[in-house]
Amino acid sequence: MFTGIIETFGRVEKIERENSNINFTFSSSISSELKVDQSLSHNGVCLTVVKIIDKNYVVTAIEETLKRTNLGALVLGDMVNLERCMPANGRFDGHIVQGHIDTTAKCIEINNLNGSWVFVFEYEKNKNNITVEKGSVTINGVSLTVVNSEENIFSVCIIPFTFEHTNFNKLQLGSIVNLEFDIIGKYLKKLLNK
Repeated sequence: MFTGIIETFGRVEKIERENSNINFTFSSSISSELKVDQSLSHNGVCLTVVKIIDKNYVVTAIEETLKRTNLGALVLGDMVNLERCMPANGRFDGHIVQGHIDTTAKCIEINNLNGSWVFVFEYEKNKNNITVEKGSVTINGVSLTVVNSEENIFSVCIIPFTFEHTNFNKLQLGSIVNLEFDIIGKYLKKLLNK
């Protein structure tokens, strides 16, 4: 389980196709602290460390993961947001994040408010996902509060610290991001739809 509070970046060093999977090699400031079989969030996607090579580590994204996320679009040198699992005695600084991506969204608007930023995202309508104003959403692994919410469009505000310490500073109009909707909201929606 994660909280959506990003620790650091991972840089894509190598991309290797293996059948329908992709093995990604990343470098990171926390690589030396990782171990094989550890779960690590990459832009919000929970992936297992399968190999450690010097200051790099390797994770594998299977076909299902590649279909639901933006990981298949990564290229050498791209930076992803990283977060290790929350320790059992840790604090919930964000919200409950599973690392299981529901879908992707497109950035359709960015407003610089001279001290903060508003990002607006649009996702596919027919996926049965929802956001609610002042509810939680995870974008590329970052725990955020929804500002405005419509049927398949929502916005979030980004403070300078988050802008500087996550890959939000790399997003542009048209950028594709990973979304994980709030787990409690997903369960409630499913119960109400029965």
